[in-house]
Amino acid sequence: MPLIKPFAGLRPLTERAGDVVAPPYDVLTSDEARHRAAGRPCSFLHISKAEIDLPADTDPYSPEVYARSAENFDRLIEEGVLVRDPSPRYYAYRMIMGEHVQTGLVAAASVADYDSNRIRKHEFTRPDKEDDRVRQIEALNAQTGPVLLAYPDSDEADRLIAAATGSAPIADVDADGVRHTTWAIEDAATIAGISRVFEAMPALYIADGHHRSAAASRVSAARRGAGADSAEHFLAVIFPARQMRIMDYNRVVRDLNGLSPGDFLARIGERFTVSPAAGQVRPEKPGVVGMYLQGCWYRLEINADLVPATDPVARLDVSLLSEHLLGPVLGIADLRRDKRIDFVGGIRGLGELEHRVDSGEMAVAFAMHATQMCDLMAVADSNQVMPPKSTWFEPKLADGLLSHVLD
Repeated sequence: MPLIKPFAGLRPLTERAGDVVAPPYDVLTSDEARHRAAGRPCSFLHISKAEIDLPADTDPYSPEVYARSAENFDRLIEEGVLVRDPSPRYYAYRMIMGEHVQTGLVAAASVADYDSNRIRKHEFTRPDKEDDRVRQIEALNAQTGPVLLAYPDSDEADRLIAAATGSAPIADVDADGVRHTTWAIEDAATIAGISRVFEAMPALYIADGHHRSAAASRVSAARRGAGADSAEHFLAVIFPARQMRIMDYNRVVRDLNGLSPGDFLARIGERFTVSPAAGQVRPEKPGVVGMYLQGCWYRLEINADLVPATDPVARLDVSLLSEHLLGPVLGIADLRRDKRIDFVGGIRGLGELEHRVDSGEMAVAFAMHATQMCDLMAVADSNQVMPPKSTWFEPKLADGLLSHVLD
């Protein structure tokens, strides 16, 4: 199987794209989705979070939800809101958020290369979340949530994809402050060139969508031998790594583990240089953490001899904070299960950290230096996984603009 291949996308009519486009299924609660989809019968939220069309106490993982999702999906197809392109093709996808621009490729990515780790992972998955995506794919017989991938530097890939953006777009919508634009790539020579360039790449990297890709692998394995070739690939949007933006993923903790503020600062000072700051501290380099405690900001810089020289996971700022502060000082050993810690995406700003502490909900907040794409790729290349909540990608892909039907 090729690393990527073109596919006949299912997409909204150009003039209906604004009616269909929706945030990713996993960034909204059911109540938020219900509110966002009110009065919008074509919103893709009726497919990606179909519990909004059932009683409010409905379990979002119940069989009725997947059945309603399929019913809503079929309705949009029958009404001609969603149409399928007549032949396989690639698609260019551009997102603009403020001054940030990234342009990538929508393609069907190889399950076999995911299974062999040529499409590389950096996170563990949870079986319950995989099960949810498997049921969604099986109910719709389609993959509707794209996996966000990154490709290593390739001027030729960039050029081939960018050339497609000179034609008329098939969708051009603004959603939540992000402009999403897609173009069809139908020229046979361009399609062949894109396939050739990507086939020569040593690896692609999952940025976001580990559960979606794992679910696609499970569906593919279950269908293998039944002639369902389309199930051997999964829906992906692939951006150049150098264009992708990871924001900080910050931490807030409910208490000081029985320590007074003075004792807490003293304990931190055993492994960090602690400096009071006049205002908000947004870390300017790796090894620096901003801390907000009792209405004051501090700059923490870890002692250089504590930073491993080569281990790509242990040298991450999120790892260093856990190893030398959250664990030994605050007693937080399991970031996935400990209820005393919470996480705040950088898109919310440092003011949100101040709010969480000033409100009394939390005792202390930590502002992180954002993980870099080169860090993520180094972890994936070493077949390791990153700590929970290490990356927050912005902008986020939209749901509904392209789906991959499993024939």
